[in-house]
Amino acid sequence: MTDTAPHGNGNGNGNSDGNGGPEPHPAPGRRCLVTGASGYIGGRLVPELLAAGHQVRCLARTPAKLRDHPWAARTDIVRGDVTDAASLAPALRDIDVAYYLVHGLGGGRDFERTDRDAARTFAEQARAAGVRRVVYLGGLSPRDVPDEDLSPHLRSRAEVGRILLDSGVPTTVLRAAVIIGSGSASFEMLRYLTERLPVMVTPSWVRTRIQPIAVRDVLRYLVGSARMPDDVSRTFDIGGPDVLTYLDMMRRYAAVAGLPRRLILPVPVLTPRLSSLWVGLVTPVPSSLARPLAESLRYEVVCHEHDVASLVPDPPGAPLPFDTALTLALQRVREADVTTRWSSASVPGAPSDPLPTDPDWAGGSLYSDTRERTVEARPEALWRVIESIGGENGWYSFPLAWAVRGRLDRLVGGVGLRRGRRDAARLRVGDSLDFWRVEEIERGRLLRLRAEMRLPGLAWLEMYAERDEEGRTRYRQRALFHPHGLAGQAYWWSVAPFHAVVFGGMARSIARTAEASDAAGEDPGTAPPAPVATSSSTASAPPGEAP
Repeated sequence: MTDTAPHGNGNGNGNSDGNGGPEPHPAPGRRCLVTGASGYIGGRLVPELLAAGHQVRCLARTPAKLRDHPWAARTDIVRGDVTDAASLAPALRDIDVAYYLVHGLGGGRDFERTDRDAARTFAEQARAAGVRRVVYLGGLSPRDVPDEDLSPHLRSRAEVGRILLDSGVPTTVLRAAVIIGSGSASFEMLRYLTERLPVMVTPSWVRTRIQPIAVRDVLRYLVGSARMPDDVSRTFDIGGPDVLTYLDMMRRYAAVAGLPRRLILPVPVLTPRLSSLWVGLVTPVPSSLARPLAESLRYEVVCHEHDVASLVPDPPGAPLPFDTALTLALQRVREADVTTRWSSASVPGAPSDPLPTDPDWAGGSLYSDTRERTVEARPEALWRVIESIGGENGWYSFPLAWAVRGRLDRLVGGVGLRRGRRDAARLRVGDSLDFWRVEEIERGRLLRLRAEMRLPGLAWLEMYAERDEEGRTRYRQRALFHPHGLAGQAYWWSVAPFHAVVFGGMARSIARTAEASDAAGEDPGTAPPAPVATSSSTASAPPGEAP
């Protein structure tokens, strides 16, 4: 989510549109805890802290989600949850700076209470552990608007900031409005709305003034906050140099992207709910996430001070102008080099249960559909096809069925197929993949996906590249479903008649694609060819679903 900005990347690898680089400091590095390291900002912050000379510990409910990140081996990854004091206590031990980068955005009706309780637990444990500083990235709130009149999202962000400031631990609260960077939810909303709709009827909030900020500047302020003096404990507004309306942002995006000028007609009748449904229909961002974003855009969010620069000085050319931030983000997208995405974090309400292997499950129903095929190709060629599945490469079977299933999922508030992939050829544990999430990878052998579409049960899809006892390459595919109640049972048996077409076609097409690739002598490290067309497979992703 390759940097050509004048100040480089800050870590010497040119691998971020998100950071102008940590400032050099002769002082020894801090011991930092990063919560939310599997999310959009946290996943980018960790390598920048390491590059600045800090030691990093990551707190994760599922540590396996972080193991494939390139920086994982240089960090201490511990299991824990910000709502669980027992797990926080050891995670915060010997920590100088604790980054609080979690929130319940789109997490259901009780997300405000969940955010409040989590912040209080974290604040209490940080104080008990003797943490020297807490750093929190919150939302920029409008001036002169009472909290009770704010959107639930902005109100909760403000409340979490106050709880952390009242913790007794020196706290830095950075308040940002729209963050522009490849893969951010705000950038994806802007990108898809502008690219897909040359003429659009829009909500009245497109005329609201906003002060966007490049993700590179957000990260620079976050890294710099680690070294703030102990007597500093306050909020700081952070933003770029441009104050724009959302209408301006869409028109400037069109200009930067080389698109014809968009005709935009604001109307006053689109409520936040209707706005979120409209955004969810046009963009990859599901309506559950689009609604709090849309509600926040109703308010003017402009910085009223830039005091942070006295403690984290801006280098020449920073903060980045809006057009430059767009250019960097678009370059990342076009080069398929997006390090983290808005979908990196788990979808609120999505199942997180691992594949059931416990004897406890023995008494329950666990339906499966298993397909096996001998493949006249090397296992490496087969694995390359398996790992490249989804996104623009499609699902190798019955595109119409996948497209319909994706659209039905979005209609009921799910994520649908539009999330696509972070990387066109490589996957890592925790990646979102259309309406699946990567639960396990045994590189070269197994890819296990967990369903995040709305289902009356839990579902997984496994794909194996193996050799049989005779040394032949075998493709094995297994779809599993654990139903919840009568609705789950009815769902499985209603879709079972289509499995031969969908799953059978997938197995045939994956095998044929691997055989064609291997016969052509293609390097297993290159991007895969398009799927081989069969009666139930085409070479393209489902229409309207691939990003």
